[in-house]
Amino acid sequence: MPQLRRAITLPHATAMVVGIIIGASIFVQPSEIAGRVPSVTGICLVWLVSGMLTVIGALVCAELSARFTRSGGVYIYLSESFSPLAGFLWGWAMFWSMHSGIIAAISVIFARYAGYFSPMADGTQKMVAIAVILLISAVNYFGVRQGSTLQAAFTAGKLIAIAGIIAFAFVYGSGRTVHFAAGEPGADSGLSASNFLLALVAGLFAFGGWHMVTYNSEETRDPRSVIPRALILGTLIVTVCYVALNAVYMYVLPLSTVASSTRIAADAADALVGSGGGAILSGLVMFSTFGGLSGIILCGPRVYYAMAQDGLLFRWVGAIHPRYCTPHRAIALQALWSSILVATGSYRVLFTRVVYTEWIFFGLLAVGLMRLRRRPAAQEGYRMWGYPVTPVLFIVCSFAIVINQIVSGPVESMVGLSLVLAGLPIYYLQARNRKERSRAYVHH
Repeated sequence: MPQLRRAITLPHATAMVVGIIIGASIFVQPSEIAGRVPSVTGICLVWLVSGMLTVIGALVCAELSARFTRSGGVYIYLSESFSPLAGFLWGWAMFWSMHSGIIAAISVIFARYAGYFSPMADGTQKMVAIAVILLISAVNYFGVRQGSTLQAAFTAGKLIAIAGIIAFAFVYGSGRTVHFAAGEPGADSGLSASNFLLALVAGLFAFGGWHMVTYNSEETRDPRSVIPRALILGTLIVTVCYVALNAVYMYVLPLSTVASSTRIAADAADALVGSGGGAILSGLVMFSTFGGLSGIILCGPRVYYAMAQDGLLFRWVGAIHPRYCTPHRAIALQALWSSILVATGSYRVLFTRVVYTEWIFFGLLAVGLMRLRRRPAAQEGYRMWGYPVTPVLFIVCSFAIVINQIVSGPVESMVGLSLVLAGLPIYYLQARNRKERSRAYVHH
């Protein structure tokens, strides 16, 4: 029987963490944050707290990944620490909205920036976005080594480009250190806890995807060691990059421009090199989004594969290709649904309504870890730093983010939660079918 092939090493896994996180958001989200927290101190605090929470979340996943080495990541951890229902709801939300939606959204961003070099109509943009999804899915279809190598190559290029931008800005740029002053007069007086939490959501969105490397445990060499190290190293690298890039934005542009800009990275590039900055930035965003898509498309099907192995999806979804040793049907299914979301434009509604619910599950991950720590076997392998303070802090922050989002947008939030909870009847129907098949087998 075909098995998944262990081809992912520490450099590949670390590149996956970095490459997935650094997609397109860092070229957009800083303005969203500056608009809600209009002071340099507040902006820096949002990015530092976002990075800190991401690192703590990575530490939680690192310990869980050392304990459970099946492919599936968050799905496996929730299933083992709570119940298969919790894991199923994560996978359900992933496929129908969270994961497929972000694939669709990022592919559309790629196509829009491609339009900078060759203007195209909306329909043509959608075709380009779908073509990118199908191309990267095909690469991953033919082998995890090919997919992870592609990811590593794009991540290396992305980091070199970011380092070049940072160095150029501070060595040759004509920015002003005065921009790092406290900000506009009275800016801090308008800061509220609610706005800070909403800004934190925007920051955490830019850090999204840090957990996805755990989906590929069965294709990782020595996953108990490699995945924890990749999570910690990768999230620290991204945090440094993000803080440095935001320092560049605020060095070359006044805070009022940072807050009002709809294309902050392009405006910063124009300020650095003139009118040609937009072309340079567009090329970098295309490069970055392509690399991010490569990792996201690689990881998702491993969750659907694990769910099929557990009988929570059709068994045929979990088939392994006899030659390429990849979950080829799950890859094809993900590509199909993501392409449909692009073609219909429905990913916008699904994604924006459901994405914040990730943090319900992330908070539950930390609760689950604390439950698992009570079991004797939990003493083995990697153990996260700062326990129990760090997971408790992560739990409090996760649920504070969710509660604030519900209070700020109750209608949208309830719709989003309803989409997730729509998986409940499907789960119980599947559970009943499994029991009936089991009884039929026993009688036979």
